Amino acid sequence: MSGLTLPAIPPGGEVGWVRSHLADLCCDEPTASPRFRGTQTAADAALAAFNVAGYSARRNEVFPVGKRGASGLSPWIRHGQLALPKVWDSVTGPSPDVEKFRDELRWQEYSRHLYARVGYATSRPLRYDPQPQHSGSGDPGQAWDRSMLCVETVLAELEGDGWLVNQTRMWLASQWTVRHGADWRIGEARFFTHLLDGSRAANRLGWQWTIGAATGKPYGFSRWQVNKRAPGMCGRCEHRDRCPIESWPPERPLSPGPEPQGMRSADIPSASAGPATPLFDGDPSVVWITAESLGDADPALRSHPDLPVIFVFDEPLLRRLQLSGKRLVFLAERLAELGLSRELTLIRGRPVDVLAASQTAVTFTPVPGWRRIAETLRPAAVHPWPWLHRPDTGSVVSFSAWRNALR
Repeated sequence: MSGLTLPAIPPGGEVGWVRSHLADLCCDEPTASPRFRGTQTAADAALAAFNVAGYSARRNEVFPVGKRGASGLSPWIRHGQLALPKVWDSVTGPSPDVEKFRDELRWQEYSRHLYARVGYATSRPLRYDPQPQHSGSGDPGQAWDRSMLCVETVLAELEGDGWLVNQTRMWLASQWTVRHGADWRIGEARFFTHLLDGSRAANRLGWQWTIGAATGKPYGFSRWQVNKRAPGMCGRCEHRDRCPIESWPPERPLSPGPEPQGMRSADIPSASAGPATPLFDGDPSVVWITAESLGDADPALRSHPDLPVIFVFDEPLLRRLQLSGKRLVFLAERLAELGLSRELTLIRGRPVDVLAASQTAVTFTPVPGWRRIAETLRPAAVHPWPWLHRPDTGSVVSFSAWRNALR
């Protein structure tokens, strides 16, 4: 087996383990998020504790934290510990709140459909081109002025907890690109570095929607939103008498651009949806789990309860991404927990090299990187992804059109 075999992760010692074995792959000193733990136990507890009542009215509230209605489930949804069908079925309460919350789950599902369909093309504008007014070096000080209390408070939460409510994600994205004309891809990458729920599917789509690249209608961030969603904050800011965002940002018309191939239709849905039933091409000897599918209910993990399990820290990918250490600590917390119930091997290396001689069972994952690796490895068993709505050949050009086609 190629790659470096790593020692087991001691539960409670995840930060030290990441510092010892993966620190050179991080952009900062590895620490744990003070708010989120990566375990299945934490995921299940968060879902059980979530009360959807009032979600419609409070989901966009920012501060004080006690007024927020956001579920905070996204880190575990992103890593497969809370599959969307499970979350969908578990939430009960007032009909308007349940429907609004489920619409947000549909948004997550739509982002996966879109990313599975067009893949790396999501790094380019989907429909309208917000040409950056300057490329710059990516220095956030040009757009995210931390002397503004609204910016500093939100960035501190992003960099500390590794999570933001959707409203403040839009604030920062709009401030970066709509007001300052900075390259949205650099801002999106900074989000991806820190967000525990960071995915190229949802993170990129959120940025493209906010800056108008997906709709042609940018979201304007100004003092009005801060006063409404975080009352009292502006009065404590040093810019309270001369606010840089007092008025709406200037409107810049967006030019239509070329849509990625496959936005309007797909000939073969299985290419992005994966198998509807398990596909076997051999006798698997090990379960390969990935960062997208770490939950106890992972179809491959559940279908092969007696097989050993392997997780590969993709060294070339992580070295290139240079993620925040808290993201790797979040993964380590889950892997430490899993190692208590399953025979688990942890490897640092290239997945195609590490797994080349193995007969793997794995769950299909709707991301192009996984598909590229799987095409080389040819797993012995591929299990279906737990879709909320299985992809078809229809249009993914907009969320509203996609959602309406479901009904």
